[in-house]
Amino acid sequence: QAHLVESGGGLVQAGGSLRLSCTASEWNLDGYAIGWFRQAAGQEREGVSCIHSEGTTYYADSVKGRFTVSRDNAKNTVYLQINSLKGEDTGVYYCAIRRSYRNAWYYLPDYDYWGQGTQVTVTT
Repeated sequence: QAHLVESGGGLVQAGGSLRLSCTASEWNLDGYAIGWFRQAAGQEREGVSCIHSEGTTYYADSVKGRFTVSRDNAKNTVYLQINSLKGEDTGVYYCAIRRSYRNAWYYLPDYDYWGQGTQVTVTT
């Protein structure tokens, strides 16, 4: 099954920044809403942000003001800029395509074509 590809994770000190990328070789992403999720060790996957095709954005309360989601349709890429990193931001970050809009933007079962994830580790 086709899937998205995340990149840009790494090891960073608290207070630092990273820019994650999400892309696909099989589709043009510009017609899709793309969600970002993260999963810390031993915890459930949680919604971080979502961007719709027309540009509407959503953020989890824990990341508002620090994370910014954007898209560059010419590069077929969705970005997640993460600033002022905290230890609790550590985890594997995933992107996925939102297939249903009946539930809240962070409802995992509404997403498909998950990538393999990119690890973000914040040292304190």
